[in-house]
Amino acid sequence: MGTMTARPEISVLSRIRSASGSLGPSERRVSAIVLERPEHVTGWSTAELAEAAGTSTATVIRACQSLGFRGFQHLRLELARSAPMAERDADDAAGTFDDAVDAIRLAQESVDLARVDALCDRIRAAGRIVLVGNGFSGPPMQDFAMRLSTLGRSVEAPVDPLAQQFAAHTLGANDLCLALSYSGANVQSLRACTAAADRGAQVSLITSYARSPLGRIADVVVTTGPVGERHDIDPFFARLGHTIVLHTLVSALAANVDAPEVAEMRHVIADALADD
Repeated sequence: MGTMTARPEISVLSRIRSASGSLGPSERRVSAIVLERPEHVTGWSTAELAEAAGTSTATVIRACQSLGFRGFQHLRLELARSAPMAERDADDAAGTFDDAVDAIRLAQESVDLARVDALCDRIRAAGRIVLVGNGFSGPPMQDFAMRLSTLGRSVEAPVDPLAQQFAAHTLGANDLCLALSYSGANVQSLRACTAAADRGAQVSLITSYARSPLGRIADVVVTTGPVGERHDIDPFFARLGHTIVLHTLVSALAANVDAPEVAEMRHVIADALADD
């Protein structure tokens, strides 16, 4: 689903209302409850909505998908985001944790694990790997590069955008350019990935939006879902999903690494932490 317009509270409910006519009787009862009590649904579980609609949790999930959402948690999150924002104290840590939990749930529903597996296979098979990330996407890629290094993989993660483009220009058919971009439209990342694609390298992308300029170039796109507005200055909660995808890749790749190689890297870490 794309980003909501200026009046999301209208578009979410109107979308549900317009799609309800094509639902079966049981699924229509689910949509009716959502339309009647959206402020309650945002705090319910799947089972609670099923009980209110007099149906099963499986029917609730099917109804949400028929209405154009990825599942109940996605619908619930969109309803919550479209509701009028309540005043929140600056030190409302509980609300911040709730937002983070919702962001992770959306990522869980949005990510296609088959694409994560495909990306993992490409990392394993790549001769050279160049990581591309700019702005707020830069630090997670630097962290990912270090973690890949602990698995014995040689990886390049230039910080400077020009250096990223230089590295991309030297890639070939057996190499991989992996980009991380919240919007999928970062100009510097787009230039690097275009250069890699022009030279026959594989290009993969981790992003929040399914449709983007970078997504049109990439062979494999892992999408985590649009948390927040597309033009948020710091899409912090979206980065939680990105970080989990990167960690999932590292965990999967680690399963194929020989124990002696891992042990050697642990010695490096131990030496770095040792007192002089």
